[in-house]
Amino acid sequence: MKQKNLNKLITEALAIEAEEAKTAGVIGYMARALVQATIPHKKTDGNEFTRKNGAFELSILTPSNVGLPYGSIPRLLLAWLTTESVITKNRTLCLGNTLSSFMKELGLVPTGGRWGSITRLRDQSKRLFTSSISCSYHSDNREYESGFRVADKHDLWWIPKAPEQSTLFESTVTLSESFFNEIINNPVPIDLRALKALKRSPMGLDIYCWLTYRMSYLKKNTEIPWGALQTQFGSNYSISSQGIRDFKRAFLRELKKVSLIYSGLNAASGEVGLVLKPSKTHIPYSG
Repeated sequence: MKQKNLNKLITEALAIEAEEAKTAGVIGYMARALVQATIPHKKTDGNEFTRKNGAFELSILTPSNVGLPYGSIPRLLLAWLTTESVITKNRTLCLGNTLSSFMKELGLVPTGGRWGSITRLRDQSKRLFTSSISCSYHSDNREYESGFRVADKHDLWWIPKAPEQSTLFESTVTLSESFFNEIINNPVPIDLRALKALKRSPMGLDIYCWLTYRMSYLKKNTEIPWGALQTQFGSNYSISSQGIRDFKRAFLRELKKVSLIYSGLNAASGEVGLVLKPSKTHIPYSG
């Protein structure tokens, strides 16, 4: 990690410790299904993607001409969608009438050009909002599956060349009823400042959300094999001995960043996997 980025992360971590999330008014939420297994970290070929977490399996399907969502932006979008749904109890969410104000809520700075944040947000919004998700559970005694689209419709009135300019109509997204119910029935509390601090790392975001949820119910020391974690998080690593080693190296690098933000976290590399020890969850969980 570059020293400049490390110093910034430490500064943000100290600010988070100085004021509890509830007092600061920065408690957010993430959909539980998308904490247990994750979407791609990098651009992925095809229009179907699957991750596993034990008996739980998450599959994402998108139109072939759109492509799968990937990276940090759809994760920030999912946190915003979930938080707004929990707060408003409404399936139709207003994204505001200026692009810059919405991007600020996501912790993004508007930049133009082919690779700028505005172009990437528009692209990832389309990928996410047109996605269909299937959650299934397979065991010797049970077969369960639940599927839903992320959004029934989205109507985005943004002016990329003038992100500060107000539009005649507000941009909106209407979540599917099934996804909305999943969100409000099973939200995982998170600290939005942590997401903004980790926004450059898709894996870091995944690890933070997963650990603050997992620590909410962990009762005893548990070691999770690296191979199992790879099927949950490692979307761009081969299923081989070398692939697992590469994944482990990347995971531990991102875990160091998460540990700076999530004080009190007790997780470290063990003999065959990641050892989790009961720790205070980053945000109290009531689900």
